[in-house]
Amino acid sequence: MYVLNQNAKTPLHVQLYNELKNDIVTNYSVGDKLPSIRKVASTYNLSKTTVESAYKQLYAEGYIDSNPKSAYVVIDTYFDNFQTPKPILKNTDKKLEYKYDFFPARLSKDTFPLKLWKRLFSKAIDESLDFGAYHDGQGEFGLRVEIAKYLIESRAVKCRAEQIVICSGFSDSMGLLAKLIKSQYRHFGIENPGYHVAKRVFEDYGYKIDKIGVNNNGIDIDELKQSKSKLVYITPSHQYPTGVSMPISNRLELLDYIKSSNGLIIEDDYDSELTYTNRPLPSLQGLDRHDRVVYLGTFAKSLSPALRISYMVLPEHLLSLYENSFDSHFPRVSLTTQKTLELFMSQGHWDRHLRKIRTTNKKKHNLLRDVLKERLQETVEIVSQGGGLAILINPRVEFDWDRLKTLAKEAKIKLYFAKERSGGDFEAIRMGFGGFSEDEILKAVEAFSKIWNKSIIT
Repeated sequence: MYVLNQNAKTPLHVQLYNELKNDIVTNYSVGDKLPSIRKVASTYNLSKTTVESAYKQLYAEGYIDSNPKSAYVVIDTYFDNFQTPKPILKNTDKKLEYKYDFFPARLSKDTFPLKLWKRLFSKAIDESLDFGAYHDGQGEFGLRVEIAKYLIESRAVKCRAEQIVICSGFSDSMGLLAKLIKSQYRHFGIENPGYHVAKRVFEDYGYKIDKIGVNNNGIDIDELKQSKSKLVYITPSHQYPTGVSMPISNRLELLDYIKSSNGLIIEDDYDSELTYTNRPLPSLQGLDRHDRVVYLGTFAKSLSPALRISYMVLPEHLLSLYENSFDSHFPRVSLTTQKTLELFMSQGHWDRHLRKIRTTNKKKHNLLRDVLKERLQETVEIVSQGGGLAILINPRVEFDWDRLKTLAKEAKIKLYFAKERSGGDFEAIRMGFGGFSEDEILKAVEAFSKIWNKSIIT
């Protein structure tokens, strides 16, 4: 007998279908006949239509076949040879909860202008938007105009809106670029130490990776010249992770070499807005007179990493390559997010937000620096400071790194080490401050100083 509940939310024909299917899989053999529609309807006091609907679904899914002379019969479903795996219910994703997380690339929740964003979002969604169409794959033109204005004024980038491609985060930008230029370049030069995501993306696309050393002036140009790479990725304004900046002489030398070798520079200007001691350095792209630099930027460090909005400024000679690619047809960021950001920039909110975020993070930066010096005194060396969302430190004394990592885990303090992500010989603890409030910075450094002092070898 089948169990059917007249008062259940599940329709009767669905209940009957489930009961019949289970009966077929469990008890029936190939060729067995099902009871007639009339008999089932009579037995369970159902309408003929209800039973027909259940049988039609079983027929559509291939459990039964319809034979005009012998009604419905069971056909081979191969269930005897097919074992459906049972779901594993145990929780294997138990993440350790930290009291203090010095993540070096995050913003605190309260820095995002949520109320303003909601208001602009509501304004952006109006009847003029066509949600029934695919929009510009390169990104909304109005947003590209606003980004171009900003880059020209603040970063001295030479660009038009037509050169800008809106992407969904840094890795998306790099993946798109890797596909575009794969036929032209096989080797990918990257700073060592350098940004692991850039290396990983180009590795995934089959490029041969050439690790080029970094000195006090940024990437080692002589070493680059000795490599096979005519394509090179650099972070010239604030090298990742060492924090050094490339001086003008080296920038011009690099541009001259790339021009003579018919190469290409990928300039990542990832946190150019967040400088606290000097004015932001002008972009390397702005010095280029031979169209040999791809400029990459993102809103992750100053507005929100959750929005997943980045952009590329392509050299003129790569535009036709992009326009003829499959990737140019479909947008990479949602229409509503793009239109909201366009309003955010066009109405002056972006400039005001940048001033506010610089002021806020400068206070946090200076507080972290001063408290580290106060608590750790002569035992600590500040390796890099003055920009971004982290201060890099190292011990000045003999130090047990393994003990520090063990103690940090026991104290539920999350630390980040340069060598783990960036490779090379450069090591430093990347002390992020952007995700903390000022009060939290004091408590976090107090807790950190205890495990630091225990790791000093006396």
